[in-house]
Amino acid sequence: MLDQDIKQQLAGYLELMENDIVIKASLADDDISKEMKELVNEIADMSAKITVQETQLERTPSFSVNRLNEDTGITFAGIPLGHEFTSLVLALLQVSGRPPKVDEEVINQIKGINIKGEFRFETYVSLSCHNCPDVVQALNVMSVINPNITHTMIDGAAYKAEVEQKNVMAVPAVYLDGEFFGGGRMSLEEILSQIADGPDPSELTEKDPFDVLVVGGGPAGASAAIYAARKGIRTGIVAERFGGQVMDTLGIENFISNTYTEGPKLMANVEAHVNDYDIDVMKLQQVSKLSKKDLFELELENGATLQSKTVILSTGARWRNVGVPGEQEFRNKGVAYCPHCDGPLFEGKDVAVIGGGNSGIEAAIDLAGIVKHVTVLEFLPELKADAVLQERLYSLPNVTVIKNAQTTEITGDEKVNGISYLDRDTNESHHIELAGVFVQIGLVPNTEWLGDTVERNRMGEIVIDKRGATSLPGVFAAGDCTDSPYKQIIISMGTGAAASLGAFDYLIRN
Repeated sequence: MLDQDIKQQLAGYLELMENDIVIKASLADDDISKEMKELVNEIADMSAKITVQETQLERTPSFSVNRLNEDTGITFAGIPLGHEFTSLVLALLQVSGRPPKVDEEVINQIKGINIKGEFRFETYVSLSCHNCPDVVQALNVMSVINPNITHTMIDGAAYKAEVEQKNVMAVPAVYLDGEFFGGGRMSLEEILSQIADGPDPSELTEKDPFDVLVVGGGPAGASAAIYAARKGIRTGIVAERFGGQVMDTLGIENFISNTYTEGPKLMANVEAHVNDYDIDVMKLQQVSKLSKKDLFELELENGATLQSKTVILSTGARWRNVGVPGEQEFRNKGVAYCPHCDGPLFEGKDVAVIGGGNSGIEAAIDLAGIVKHVTVLEFLPELKADAVLQERLYSLPNVTVIKNAQTTEITGDEKVNGISYLDRDTNESHHIELAGVFVQIGLVPNTEWLGDTVERNRMGEIVIDKRGATSLPGVFAAGDCTDSPYKQIIISMGTGAAASLGAFDYLIRN
């Protein structure tokens, strides 16, 4: 079932196993069971430390990964290939006793210092989803460390009836004890923060002032922090999540020196680089206010206050909303923003893509290979996407392009059932029945919280000079939250470096 290259890589990983494990498989006569049986037996044949037992689990087909004489709590309901193959490999290693790469403080939290009760997690995924593995792997780690936590990965394509019954229309979708827990990409720390006591805000307030404090953990923020730390000055990063918007990016083919990578992989390497330096990284922290006193003060949502001599703003951007009735009401119930993740859930159905730029047309092309029909709605008289993408789009038989279309409402009951738009040429209203709407209309900077503290343009972008300096001396900015004309990963990293060097220059001159 596994090709030769993957088997060679897997064989190398399996040599790292520390103790024997048992794969318990619940199988029937269906095609998925047959493929699952082939997979687990193939893996077992590659290591003397792995044995397979057939048993009856909650779902069939499924299999669990266990220590000898102990159910670990990790189950795969579906065949974890594609993006989830790494989740399977890590589960085999960690259940065997290979320690997960997690901070000791987090491990102690998971072990039960702050966790109260028992937790039964289930995560619905699609194997093409690049966001799902982070969630699956985080919950698997928690199950390995704490016997009161169990986790089951459920492939939505293998359990369509469950997906329909629970109205799962976006992945990853996490359920805790049968109730919806959360959706979208979540880090281990983010999940843990919802079921365990977090750090005391006073611990943050008591930190010594920084020389440079970076707000945001995307490419710009990480680059800024590394450049600052290399100068030997006290450096910190405060961020809601590390990785930023890049964590939601699939294929990256224009990052110089690397012909192809993926967002999560790139940012994992960036985070490892950051961790090589003495940088105080404060995750899961949202900044609410910036003010200048003797030092700059950053107030956090949890009430804590951080101080610094200089500040670098690299808060990035987020998906722009259409802003019509139904968009928020049906978010994750038919309204989606990631075609790679959620597209497979709309197999054989009609969907719409709002937006005629590169991201919108790329989404429509991807979806056309999965769904029954795609309707592209573009507000302007012409598509804005590159000519090569438009040529490919118009060659597809199951795509309709509607220009001069102003979306007015996304309709539904418990989930999306249609979209309404106004023809800007004729001023006539139209309605299309469909099951999903993918919004692809660009980004909006995360700068509202700044108010008039620094100069921003009409789009909310922070105005900077060539050194990254803002209108407030001592405050610098970088990346997609600024008026830099091109929003690219490599440019964000460059502006992050420039802002950091600008901040250092400001420090030595003041």
